[in-house]
Amino acid sequence: MKHLMIKFILGVLVSFYLFPVEFTFLPSNINTKMILAVIGAIFIGLNLLTTKRLLTPKDIFGASIISIIFSVICFLSANYNNTGDYSYATYFVSFLTWMTGAYGIYNLLKLNHKKVSFKLLTLYLTGVCVAQCVSAMMIDRIPVFKMAVDSVFNLGQDFMEDVGRLYGIGAALDPAGTRFSIVLLMISFVLFNDLQIQRKRSHVIILILSFFTIGVIGNMIARTTSVGFMGGLIYMVYSLPLFKMLIKVRELKLWASLLFLTIFVIVVVAFLYNTDAQTYSLLRFAFEGFFNWVETGVWRTGSTDTLNNVMWIWPDDLKTWIIGSGWFGAFIFSTDIGYCRFILYCGIIGFSAFASLFVYGAYIFSKKFPVYRLFFLGLLALSFIIWMKVSTDLFLIHALFYCIDSSSNTEEYELQNDVGLAAAS
Repeated sequence: MKHLMIKFILGVLVSFYLFPVEFTFLPSNINTKMILAVIGAIFIGLNLLTTKRLLTPKDIFGASIISIIFSVICFLSANYNNTGDYSYATYFVSFLTWMTGAYGIYNLLKLNHKKVSFKLLTLYLTGVCVAQCVSAMMIDRIPVFKMAVDSVFNLGQDFMEDVGRLYGIGAALDPAGTRFSIVLLMISFVLFNDLQIQRKRSHVIILILSFFTIGVIGNMIARTTSVGFMGGLIYMVYSLPLFKMLIKVRELKLWASLLFLTIFVIVVVAFLYNTDAQTYSLLRFAFEGFFNWVETGVWRTGSTDTLNNVMWIWPDDLKTWIIGSGWFGAFIFSTDIGYCRFILYCGIIGFSAFASLFVYGAYIFSKKFPVYRLFFLGLLALSFIIWMKVSTDLFLIHALFYCIDSSSNTEEYELQNDVGLAAAS
């Protein structure tokens, strides 16, 4: 019981990192990301006292330089255009906050688990996302639970109710969808690359059910989740052992479990779709594109129509293309599209610096975690795909991977090599 309680508390703290929230009893400018950053700073201080040197991941230096360059470009753009809009000119502060918060989470997990690996991080993030999905359904259907949550957390509830959107405890709209997408990709890669997971049927079943839970309910919260959902399914199909001379028993068991649970989930979802009006409405929203395709032969959604017809707004002069207009906040250009907002704010120069932060991260992590090299290519692709809709950045997950020591994954990598699996398979 003690161990379960510790893991539950750690899960809550991971959730406060992945989905930062504000408490109603604290000042509105203080959120859990900042609190975790303070915890991370304490661990840094303790390391300085005990080792007399700053123990930081060596690869973070390059990322820090890039974030500083991006911040300076945004500062110069705002000053040159005399706008006073420093939305991303302070990005380095956000970078440090995420990085320090991630270091706090990393050390808290390490205290209990001794080492933190890609798999351990995936399991915690999966548990957090499933809990957020369940919480969102409970908030939507149980008034007493909703009242309790709203009394403790400031989640922008009024706006969510006005637009009729589901929300969890900090999980809402496109930021939630991007995080769900990341975790869905992580689940698919762990399922097909981690031998210890594959050898435990209960773990396989839990991860597959978690994948579909996040994929379905996550789309009800934010349809951006579909990017990771489709990405995860594509990787599963890619991992089919159709072209292998020798198919292992555990691979057959994995695919048997996946096929059976897929059918099970489809049956349950179809039943709820046809018997529960609330679920019917939520599923119609979550998979609007699919329903339109089945019913009209055209894959389209209301949000993509708006993006395609209204929100592709580009600079109309060379100066703005190069250095930007210095405007980002207040929704001044009436567009959500990340590419447009970044280029309009700091030009191609600024956006190129920002994008290079994630290209650099993908390169570093591919070397740190060779078994998951293809995952980090997928994570990089996810960033570029999501910017077609929103300007959300994914550095919060990069910060966690910077903290993890590559030696924590050595055993998993060697295990893969021992059975003759390729790094990207």
